[in-house]
Amino acid sequence: MDPQKPALDDLRIKRSDMPESNSRIRPVAIGLVVLTLAALVIWWLTRSKGIEVHTAIARETGSDSGGDHTVLNASGYVTARRAATVSSKVTGKVVEVLIEEGMKVKEGQVVARLDDTNVKAGLAVAQAQLESARAALNETRARLKQANQEFSRTTELVKQKIASPSDLDKAESNATSLSAHLAQQELDITVAERQVALYQQQLDDMTIRAPFAGIVTTKDAQPGEMISPVSAGGGFTRTGIGTVVDMDSLEVEIDVNESYINRVGAGQPVVATLDAYPDWKIPCKVIAIIPTADRQKSTVKVRVGFDQLDPRILPEMAVKVAFRETAGGPATAARAVLIPKGAVQSRDGRDVVFVVQSGRTERRAVTVIGTQNDDSVLSAGVVAGENVAVDPPAGLAEGTAVRAKKL
Repeated sequence: MDPQKPALDDLRIKRSDMPESNSRIRPVAIGLVVLTLAALVIWWLTRSKGIEVHTAIARETGSDSGGDHTVLNASGYVTARRAATVSSKVTGKVVEVLIEEGMKVKEGQVVARLDDTNVKAGLAVAQAQLESARAALNETRARLKQANQEFSRTTELVKQKIASPSDLDKAESNATSLSAHLAQQELDITVAERQVALYQQQLDDMTIRAPFAGIVTTKDAQPGEMISPVSAGGGFTRTGIGTVVDMDSLEVEIDVNESYINRVGAGQPVVATLDAYPDWKIPCKVIAIIPTADRQKSTVKVRVGFDQLDPRILPEMAVKVAFRETAGGPATAARAVLIPKGAVQSRDGRDVVFVVQSGRTERRAVTVIGTQNDDSVLSAGVVAGENVAVDPPAGLAEGTAVRAKKL
């Protein structure tokens, strides 16, 4: 038995025989794990909770959303394509004014008369000169007839050798002279007739008429005042009798920002609302887009015509217009999405929206093509089903941590 005991003792493992390095690694590993867990706990306790924002889900409009979409809102004024300040061709004194504000006038209707005393006197002189020229012409014709007869008799007498050749030359010269004088007097009569016509035209110019049918909007002169087609007299001379507006030529003029002019086209339907009648929706359409831009205002002028005129529409009225686009018209209408108006922000001159994904914000540029109730209609930038921040705080930026709160 004694020989086996040492063999068993040899098989026993002694801790003193283990490598010293293994005994040192284990505490280090345990320490690293403890430090990692502690760091995670500290991060969890000190991490940013994020900015709380209200979010809404972008909704697709669909093809059956109904009605037209407003692609652009603008404001302008009612103007008249035909409006004229009625004046005279010459400077004169007003003796009669036959119009009042609000009065309807026809084309060619007399609206005022000027003092024509001097013109009538000049016309009388011209007519007298014409009569005198005609009388002188008749006298010359009679004398020419006599001279021609004398020339014929002298010619016969010369043939009979009763009269001398000098007598024949004298008779011929007299007839030729009277013939030339007659031609000159005929031209003088033409000049006198044109002089009479000139004074007659000046007399007609003393009567001021309406250039077209319309309504008188202003009365600018009174009897006794001087009127001139140009400004003169240091402000004491009127330049017009009044203003006539063709009410059938009323339309709306709008200055559209050139950044949005691509949303406007000729013939596009428009809904106008007068500030005086906010509940009255007036159907209109785009007549023309003036092919030039205002460099200082960065706008393009657009003319909008009324489908049907109404007596309540007056020149210079303020009007708001909504450019419309049918839901089935453009190809982008079927893919348009709706988001609350408060979600669209203006940053650096662009319309942007903050989309919330995985607790972070993503800034996206969007294209707003109109409004529908309290929503904005987008054609690009956001997909239906995404969460957008509504009324985000001013400091919100790309990649900001947020806590979403559904509206």
